[in-house]
Amino acid sequence: MNSVLSLLSTGLCLTATYRAIAQDVPSLPTPVSTSISAGNQIILNGRTLPGAWLQPRATTAQGQTYLSDGAIKQLMGIDLLNSSNPSKQPIQWFSGLTNPLILNTNLSGGYRYLDITQLAQRGKWQIQAKGNTLVISTPPSQLKNIRLGKQPTGDRVVLDLDMATPWQVRQELPVKKVVDPDEIIPKSTTPPNREWTVTLDGIADPALLQRYNSQPTTPPVPASIIQKVEVVNNQTIIRLSVPFGQSVQVSTIPQPNRLVIDIQPEALLERSIAWAQGLQWRQQLVTLGTDRFPVVWLDINPRAVGLTLKPIVTNPQTLTGTAPLIQTAQNYLAVAAINGGYFNRNNRLPLGAIRRDNQWISGPILNRGAIAWNNNGQFYFGRLTLTETLITNNNQHLPILFLNTGYVQRGIARYTPAWGNTYTPLADNETIVVVENNQVTNQLAGGKSGITAIPIPQNGYLLTFRSQTPQLPIGTKVSLTSTTTTPEFSRYPHIIGAGPLLVQNRQIVLDGLAEKFQPTFMKGQAVRSSICTTSTGNLMIAAVHNRAGGGGPTLAEQAQLMQAMGCVNALNLDGGSSTSLYLGGQLLDRSPNTAARVHNGIGIFLESKSVKP
Repeated sequence: MNSVLSLLSTGLCLTATYRAIAQDVPSLPTPVSTSISAGNQIILNGRTLPGAWLQPRATTAQGQTYLSDGAIKQLMGIDLLNSSNPSKQPIQWFSGLTNPLILNTNLSGGYRYLDITQLAQRGKWQIQAKGNTLVISTPPSQLKNIRLGKQPTGDRVVLDLDMATPWQVRQELPVKKVVDPDEIIPKSTTPPNREWTVTLDGIADPALLQRYNSQPTTPPVPASIIQKVEVVNNQTIIRLSVPFGQSVQVSTIPQPNRLVIDIQPEALLERSIAWAQGLQWRQQLVTLGTDRFPVVWLDINPRAVGLTLKPIVTNPQTLTGTAPLIQTAQNYLAVAAINGGYFNRNNRLPLGAIRRDNQWISGPILNRGAIAWNNNGQFYFGRLTLTETLITNNNQHLPILFLNTGYVQRGIARYTPAWGNTYTPLADNETIVVVENNQVTNQLAGGKSGITAIPIPQNGYLLTFRSQTPQLPIGTKVSLTSTTTTPEFSRYPHIIGAGPLLVQNRQIVLDGLAEKFQPTFMKGQAVRSSICTTSTGNLMIAAVHNRAGGGGPTLAEQAQLMQAMGCVNALNLDGGSSTSLYLGGQLLDRSPNTAARVHNGIGIFLESKSVKP
């Protein structure tokens, strides 16, 4: 039986309703070729949703249409099956597995597109392009019956349909409180059930609506499973109540057409998909002791032709800001991405190293773990410290402790144009020294924090002195020296810092004290993301969610998981609600509405192969 991956925000959700992220999806670039129509909006049975599509104009008469595989999965409920050829993608949608339909693929502008022409013909879909919008109409369908049953691993809900129809599944957030997977739940506390919705493009039989929405003395179904069935805008919405620690797995069956919803502790469907040359999408349950953790990861060959990795930030014009990773990745036209380092959620400023193309965007803090790499597929892992020294013409040597960071401590910090056009004091009573063309040109009192924005010179930088008085008269000539510990970091153009360091040379080197992490952080269970290299020289970016029936891994368990998966070197990235693994317009590991906004990430870029008309 085939299924589409769906887990809790404390687990995983692969097939999520696109409407939750409609406001966060940027416009696709206007196609350069006039022989191709393209857009980022789809009207599906009257509902306007985001989704990338292409139509070669020379073949429009034959109805040739390409949808991004994120759109085809999230809008239609179509499952992508295992594959070994990036140019061919087998799928399953109310069909058998022995002879699946195979769609041609095409990589373009950060998306992988699938040719749905044959699928649309089989399903009798009507498709028409109108400017930036692709209009898709599928035949009207009916939900004839809902049946409940038990499986050895949990409850089962079967939806009987008269024909194949688009569907989506989505986990809803609690109304009163957004649960952050970073939060440690006391063992004495029983977490509330989680609400899930399954939405069908079809109308439920009126008898079903009466059966599930009436209030009989004896409920016909357990209250813990189906909460409500309703018809809204020609869609049937089924609301489920799922116990904490349980996951939702959805599958389709043909002849007759059925949608099967299994509620069970383990709902991850193992997959291995050759998504593009040098990029493999993998997901499976990884055993650690008596526990099994759902892991979704991308296996990347950094030596593949046309493949590059770069740090990405929310806004290239300023370091202030956060956004959903899915939005940042699409803005950069990255084909894949994972969330990166830490940041302050209140002021939305970075708290760790970001270096891109040999330029420090933000400096490291607290000797924390980092990954460095170059464009030749070489990587370095370690604990990183940046030491900058300001040297004056009268031989003063002043240590600069911080660079373009939201981490505020006593001492001297430096803010460059990479920070933005202006700097607004982060602490009260700072003294600001302006340096232009290697010479002090001004000295200012910062006053109260958060009030006065001070311009950052494009040909220099600002020095902020906290709890000390600068001895730098106007006209003083200065120079800078910069070194890293360990020195190897200086040899790499790209760096992302996070921590703690998990694995080095195949050995677990976890040391929270050395990286100044709090004991509660080290011991807590949470959803986590990591980046690692393997013995083949490949790179892995991975999201690990909650173990079956329980919480996410501790950092010690995360280190063991990465080691068990073959990591030679591994770094923990920001986690909890920040954990997001992006590929081609979709989050692979969770529903977009459960993912927090993040400051930065690591983007994977591939050269596009344009669709030929």
